[in-house]
Amino acid sequence: MVNEITHNQNRWEPTLKELILWSLLGVLFVGQVVLCFVSYNWADLDILLYIGWALFAFSLVLGMLPRMAFQAKGRAPEGISWIQTSVVVDSGIYAIVRHPMYLSFILLVVSLILISQHWLSLIFSIPNIVYFYLNMGREEESSIEKFGDEYRRYMQRVPRMNLVLGIIKLWLHRKHK
Repeated sequence: MVNEITHNQNRWEPTLKELILWSLLGVLFVGQVVLCFVSYNWADLDILLYIGWALFAFSLVLGMLPRMAFQAKGRAPEGISWIQTSVVVDSGIYAIVRHPMYLSFILLVVSLILISQHWLSLIFSIPNIVYFYLNMGREEESSIEKFGDEYRRYMQRVPRMNLVLGIIKLWLHRKHK
């Protein structure tokens, strides 16, 4: 059963408070990137550096997968952003985790900590990680409001951001089909 939305849904406009928060988070993220250049491998722990670069690459790939899934299955109305899906997308990366975009950004921030290995990078990352984690909950409330029980059932099947559990659940689900 597909839960369709109408074309004349209200458009969201950010508040001044949200714009200020996003600006602050953006500055912290840019600060983290700068620290990667000026404090590259600061603690000289090569294993953390290699893990950081691998995580960086993985987070970039993970961040691209949602767009492909939404464009293929999301049925966004003509002229509306690909992210404004009109159905619950539960295939592709969305069969493994519910919030791959947020997870990819959190992993990107963690990768920058590992690459720079500077204590300031850790401090700069905490507000971004907390914001994106908390925003997952807000996004779920919005999705429940938009899609109802269909999204609730999706939440029961697919973990919020645990990739390993998501892969195991998907494998077990397909094995029992």
